[in-house]
Amino acid sequence: MIFGKRIRLRAVEREDLPLFVEWLNDPEVIEGLIFFQPLSSEDEERWFESLADRPPSERPLAIEIKEGETWHIIGNCGFHNISQINRSSEVGIFIGEKSLWNAGYGTETMQLLLKHGFETLNLNRISLLVYDDNPGAIRAYEKAGFVLEGRLRQAKYKHGRYGDELIMSVLRSEWDARTLLEE
Repeated sequence: MIFGKRIRLRAVEREDLPLFVEWLNDPEVIEGLIFFQPLSSEDEERWFESLADRPPSERPLAIEIKEGETWHIIGNCGFHNISQINRSSEVGIFIGEKSLWNAGYGTETMQLLLKHGFETLNLNRISLLVYDDNPGAIRAYEKAGFVLEGRLRQAKYKHGRYGDELIMSVLRSEWDARTLLEE
């Protein structure tokens, strides 16, 4: 497990799937995600079974917070499209527990993923795509250290209109400099 100040990241387990199905069928939760079709339990089971075929570093992680003595799942995150040659990866996250939105868990999760990516996976560049109409996510990513790299114009189609996707990233050198400042 990977521990932060208020969260921990752990492997996704089969018993997490009903919550994922619930969250990924909630229009508010998926607003900033690429999902646009209803998700069945069977779909999620097939997805879970396919995880064994992925490299361990690209398997999703459950995000949990501690309440009393018990840990509760609030979302998931992970790396994908890791390039060993370029030492780069994309990262993704969603907080499904809406009552915990805007509480800093997204920022803390991204900071923990960056630490893991740079210090454990030895990555040099970690990037993500975010919709331009998702200011909360953009703020969380900026707080975690992501920098705007560019804009993919009209790259997404949702709710009958086109919108832009923003490319954001953090380089290892930026992470190292920021870490030194915090010490």
